[in-house]
Amino acid sequence: MDNQPLSEEQMQQFWQDGYLLLEDVVTAKQLADLRVDFEQWRQESRQHGEPYGETFDHRPRFDLEPGHCAESPALRRVASPVEISDAYLDVMRTNRAVDAVTQLIGPNLVFNNAKINSKQPQSATKVQFHQDFLFQPHTNDDLIAVLLCLDDMTLENGPLEVAPGSHRGPLYDHWHHGVFTGAVSADVVDAHKPQMVTLEVPAGSACLLHNRTLHGSGPNTSAEARTLFICEYRSGDAQPLQVSHLPSLIEGEILRGEASIRVRCTSYEMLYPEVPSGASFFDQQANDPAPAL
Repeated sequence: MDNQPLSEEQMQQFWQDGYLLLEDVVTAKQLADLRVDFEQWRQESRQHGEPYGETFDHRPRFDLEPGHCAESPALRRVASPVEISDAYLDVMRTNRAVDAVTQLIGPNLVFNNAKINSKQPQSATKVQFHQDFLFQPHTNDDLIAVLLCLDDMTLENGPLEVAPGSHRGPLYDHWHHGVFTGAVSADVVDAHKPQMVTLEVPAGSACLLHNRTLHGSGPNTSAEARTLFICEYRSGDAQPLQVSHLPSLIEGEILRGEASIRVRCTSYEMLYPEVPSGASFFDQQANDPAPAL
């Protein structure tokens, strides 16, 4: 493989911590193009009072935060933007992080899903602590999400919090009292709190996140937006065991290497997740019967 952006030390750090920060993932033009398209969608959202648009599985593509209005638009999720934007499709396929992920779980790399999560200024939306793998069982856990910052991620605008090394620990239940909450219990969060790391990441850079790493984020208390373009990739031998919670018309596209009929299985146990019926998993997390974290 010619393009190897990660040093041996960086690769070891990823496997030790379950995450890695990578600077300058996209070009200035790519970043500008992503911002232009998102701003167009944000302006368009002023015309709507509830989730709107449609993905090919007939769920809303654009999710709005409670309290959204024309005067204060709060577009918080765009599902599979790669289907409606050439800029997002280009970046999903072509950026330094794709080559970095290939180093970690390649040589055959497959597109899994993509979304935008945005916290507008003074946004109340927070992400309860969870592990991505609990939303999408596969035959093995070689799945990595690339969280690309369209804005600077600061301590005030709802930054990502991660529990280093948690990807090497257990898979925690995301079902509570018979409800799929998309979140771990408060006890699990409390146990990891002493080790939690809060990430500050400049725009154009990204966090590579292992699918089992425990993470979450708080509300945006600042006057600046915090928008992430999140692309998830999987190893060519990690086959899905359930319908995707975020399906895409181009799910399964081979980005690096070649198609493989090999399936690799690892040992783990988990409850099947509930596939969301609404615009995003925020609705599931809102049903968490546990105290707010």
